[in-house]
Amino acid sequence: MRRLKSLLERIDGRGYRAYKDLRGRYEGEGFELFVDHVQGDSFAEPSKLRLRVPMERAGFPEALRSTPVRRLALGDRLARAGAEAARRRRRRAGSGRSGELFVDAGGQEVLQRTAWRIEEDFVELRLQAGLPADGRRVLGREAERILVEALPKVVEESLLHAAFDERELERFVLAVENQEHLRSRLRELGLVAFVADGSVLPRASGASDLPLDAAEAVAFGAPESLAVEVELPNPHPGARSGASGDSRRVRGLGVGHGVTLIVGGGYHGKSTLLKAIERGVHPHVPGDGRELVVTDPDAVKVRAEDGRRVEGVDIEAFISGLPQGRPTKAFRSEDASGSTSQAASIMEALESGASALLLDEDTSATNFMVRDARMQELVAKEAEPITPFVDRVRELSDSLGVSTVLVMGGSGDYFEAADRVILMRDFRPRDATDQARSVAARHPTNRRREAARPLAAPAPRVPEAGSFDARRGKRAVKIDVHGLDRVVFGRTPLDLRGLEQLLDPSQTRAIAWAVQRASAELMGNGVTLAEVLDGLEELFDREGLDALSEFGRPGEHPGNLARPRRHELAGAINRLRTLRVSAAD
Repeated sequence: MRRLKSLLERIDGRGYRAYKDLRGRYEGEGFELFVDHVQGDSFAEPSKLRLRVPMERAGFPEALRSTPVRRLALGDRLARAGAEAARRRRRRAGSGRSGELFVDAGGQEVLQRTAWRIEEDFVELRLQAGLPADGRRVLGREAERILVEALPKVVEESLLHAAFDERELERFVLAVENQEHLRSRLRELGLVAFVADGSVLPRASGASDLPLDAAEAVAFGAPESLAVEVELPNPHPGARSGASGDSRRVRGLGVGHGVTLIVGGGYHGKSTLLKAIERGVHPHVPGDGRELVVTDPDAVKVRAEDGRRVEGVDIEAFISGLPQGRPTKAFRSEDASGSTSQAASIMEALESGASALLLDEDTSATNFMVRDARMQELVAKEAEPITPFVDRVRELSDSLGVSTVLVMGGSGDYFEAADRVILMRDFRPRDATDQARSVAARHPTNRRREAARPLAAPAPRVPEAGSFDARRGKRAVKIDVHGLDRVVFGRTPLDLRGLEQLLDPSQTRAIAWAVQRASAELMGNGVTLAEVLDGLEELFDREGLDALSEFGRPGEHPGNLARPRRHELAGAINRLRTLRVSAAD
């Protein structure tokens, strides 16, 4: 680090571009520092650094990194420690983003990230640092406090096994392993989701994803008739054990394949349960309360999105016979309605490989969900182009093998179609299946099923590579990501608010660059959208997310990406307003 200190002293007071001389590798005491990318000025995106420690010095036991899942968990924990160590050493010093120091560690979910790397012979942490300046003048002494003084402390507090409580670190890794093990077995167990007894589902507030204080929260407990016991590879102290008392056997609610209704009065926990299930496609950190709320990784939340663009989607199973003879076999709209957007989202989810659909009546189009007998009598079917979801939900399961979990508080017309009905009261579930069937028998709806033709899987679509244009001005590729749900792809705004399982801005960044990579390398020659998604997943599995480096030069890294699911990738592609598709041969 002496060389780095000397360099900083030499450029102190010079113009900001002198910081470019920092690029390269530096030897610290038991670690290496790589300065991969230097920002252009103090207001630009922060510079990108890596801290690497030989595994011999880091000392993390082989048992904590022996499998991909364990490396995922260990890396996530190291990144969180690095983020906290960096936060303690931030210091505003100069203009713009001067003095910033941070690690992309995420929130309550454990996601594959580029913020860390674990190999057989080293561990690595990726950071971003705002190199200090006074206007356009280098503040060398302030930069020295970050690069020479603070970074060794970050190493000591996040990249050495000795910095951690050994038992806490092991519990973190094994908790993630438990979740991923159970998630991998859900289909074998005939389940869409599992919610362990003792789980804390409510969040601290509408603006926080942290758990509600245990003193206020109602711990989840499954009714006996819907309870299942699952076996985990490791003890799980946070959930109530099964009947045997073995902490590896855990009891909880089993949401089976087929059609599941979640009903109940307002504010009794219906949407809270569904929200936990939709978030259960990813593992959670210990202490979150949802560590053993585990969902099939291909479960997809769908909703109505007034105004979204739809391109070439076959929605005929739900909507046909539009006025003026407008076709719906390959439906296109620049400004879709609530019903057409929800129909399109369902068919797009099927196209991307969804195993289950998650819906909440609060975010669904009313006329898409149900049409009761009175409305059927007043408005004849010949004048109504919508086949409501209630007439397809059973078919989705029986014909296509796609389950549905649906929150419904305002209509009992789904009772006949449901395999199970979960009644929420005071955040406690009970099995109301028999009661719902009894109600349905005593009070028939007298509505007529309106599906005119059998439901079929959507035909594959082929995205046209030329419809993805990331150019802006003199830049061949210019992509800007603004928070969780806003992207500017070239000159085209991309609104991702309808993707409710998109959790982290780092996933959004990865999606934006993955779409660019796919359009340049994977699309064309009749390759279908599903095949494009397969190609991206194979790329991530083979090369990791580093393959999406926005700088595209050897040695540089994107330290702020998190892996998205194929369904959110598909959702972004489908919402791009320049997208053009054709039918597969």
